[in-house]
Amino acid sequence: MGKVDPAFIQEPEHRPRISYIEGEGFPLIDLSPLHSNNVSAIEGLVKEVGKACKEWGFFQVINHGVPLEKRQKIDSDSRKFFEQSLEEKRKVRRTEKLVLGYYDTEHTKNVRDWKEVFDIAVEEPALIPASPDPDDKEITELYNQWPEYPPELRETCQDYGQEMVKLACKLFELIALSLGLPADRFRSFFKDHNSLIRLNHYPSCPTPELALGVGRHKDGGALTILAQDDVGGLEVKQKDGEWVRVKPTPDAYIVNVGDIIQVWSNDKYESVEHRAMVNSEKERFSVPFFFNPAHYTMIKPLEELTNEQNPAKYRAYNWGKFTASRRRSNFQKLNVENLQISHFRISD
Repeated sequence: MGKVDPAFIQEPEHRPRISYIEGEGFPLIDLSPLHSNNVSAIEGLVKEVGKACKEWGFFQVINHGVPLEKRQKIDSDSRKFFEQSLEEKRKVRRTEKLVLGYYDTEHTKNVRDWKEVFDIAVEEPALIPASPDPDDKEITELYNQWPEYPPELRETCQDYGQEMVKLACKLFELIALSLGLPADRFRSFFKDHNSLIRLNHYPSCPTPELALGVGRHKDGGALTILAQDDVGGLEVKQKDGEWVRVKPTPDAYIVNVGDIIQVWSNDKYESVEHRAMVNSEKERFSVPFFFNPAHYTMIKPLEELTNEQNPAKYRAYNWGKFTASRRRSNFQKLNVENLQISHFRISD
């Protein structure tokens, strides 16, 4: 990715500032009370999570229980994979039909991202609708494509995926309690979960003031858990419209609320816009885990959180069809913005 192709250049109003603001007060939550029987400490933790979801839509967690060696292993194997030649990486290239694997021409908001990725389904086969057409009942089975090198990548990703699912389930219990719901309220939605691990590589960029590693976006799924390296680059948009940088905390995970939680909570918690910066000196690596429900799940505000004074703000939509529609914009520049939860908002 040497000279900057015009496809990477952001519109002037969306170009990043090279000088950045570090996010003051970005929530850092210690999950160690989960490993104790201290009721008041757990209640305090629930309040912290609720406050972070409401005010930021993002938070970092420490003492999360994920073994450090598993995180280090996936980071190491990710670097080994991306160090290979483009020819080798493209042997496991993603297509519109094979939607798992390597990809280096992804678009966000119709502008190409300065990155390359490798997508892995946590559970195989991953079941998704064959098309966004509501009348098309056909389901496609997706299988991972594994590169020859590094040979241990498959086992590494499978182990890491199980750790991420365990952490996501713990976080969802805290989020449920923070909404005044039973701890297991969300469990049934993830019985046949459709979750993904993504390996991200952001090469150094000669014009970081024009391009973005990932353009501004909100995550369409339920919950994202991100491991980022010490280079940093994640920026979150605050309520005042200011972009702030999330400073990397060693061994922490960054967690953010996705669109599905915004709908389930009926806007009590908000999915927040974020983006990834690039720089001219260093490459950056990150590993997001996207915790998503089964493809057949209908997403709508939870009955317990709606009433006459606070009616449902969204029409129900099918998660699988929603993602099938969103995927199209990864492969082609569309004339319209891709599908958003705002398209299902009930007007007042």
